[in-house]
Amino acid sequence: MNTRHLKTLLAIHKYGTFSQAAEKVNLTAAAVGQQVVSLEQEFRTELFDRSTRPPTFTPQGLQVVEMANKIIRLEEDTKLSLRGDLISGTLMIGSVRSSAVNVVPGAMVKMRSKYSDLKTNLRIGLSSQLVSDVASGHLDAAIIAEHISIPQHLNWQPFLDEPLWVVLPEDMAVLPLKEMLNEYPFIRFKSAVPLANVIDTELSALGVITNDVAEMDTINALITCVRSGLGITIVPHMFLQGPEMASLKRIEFGSPQISRKIGIVERINNPRKIIIEELHNHLAEQCGSQGIPRIKPIT
Repeated sequence: MNTRHLKTLLAIHKYGTFSQAAEKVNLTAAAVGQQVVSLEQEFRTELFDRSTRPPTFTPQGLQVVEMANKIIRLEEDTKLSLRGDLISGTLMIGSVRSSAVNVVPGAMVKMRSKYSDLKTNLRIGLSSQLVSDVASGHLDAAIIAEHISIPQHLNWQPFLDEPLWVVLPEDMAVLPLKEMLNEYPFIRFKSAVPLANVIDTELSALGVITNDVAEMDTINALITCVRSGLGITIVPHMFLQGPEMASLKRIEFGSPQISRKIGIVERINNPRKIIIEELHNHLAEQCGSQGIPRIKPIT
């Protein structure tokens, strides 16, 4: 099987048409078509529905795309491993939509400035899908919150221990924690992510009955509501950075203060373990006093 043909197939999948893929892989459209025909002959199935314009992938074609991704990644990792050069190629990273997203770009820029041959690719997604993609090898690693169902062949280590805060508009008086949560208008974080469950669990433990006036599914929306004076809410520390947040009052949530951990999940036998360890420490550095260095030192 010719891996160049598989790379052409992946280019078609990424860019949408034969002509755009041809431009990206420096081939003529005719040559791309010949490579596709060669693959179809090898697999003895049609990879494209040519009754549409442009041609679209058949279900069998999408299966081959998934297989091609794994083969190309394995080929790249093997070449790097044999050369003893794991700080090059493309580092495929996934991340949930969390406060960690705010520190990921800075860490990736540091990695690229140090390793000129390293390319980085960041994909945002849901925690469960990211874990699955790490397990299957589609991603080198993923940034997710503390998770209770990590498969045994994966490893998760935190780089951020992030405290949670009750935040108030500047014109609201600070009262004892339980009194505020019982009496003030409350904006609830309503989401399927682990953070929402952490908040709800602590509210129940405190025995408060909140006066809900709104439900939001993103942290930024919660903060916007508070800044508008709608009520109070609970948010992670990293979302409160920056001068525009200076007007908000903040009180520790929980006694002792509750925090949530965010970390990197990777395969235990990851051929890119060294570079993931370094990424971890760059992320911890970006998190300041809340950062957690890698447990195992880089060698």
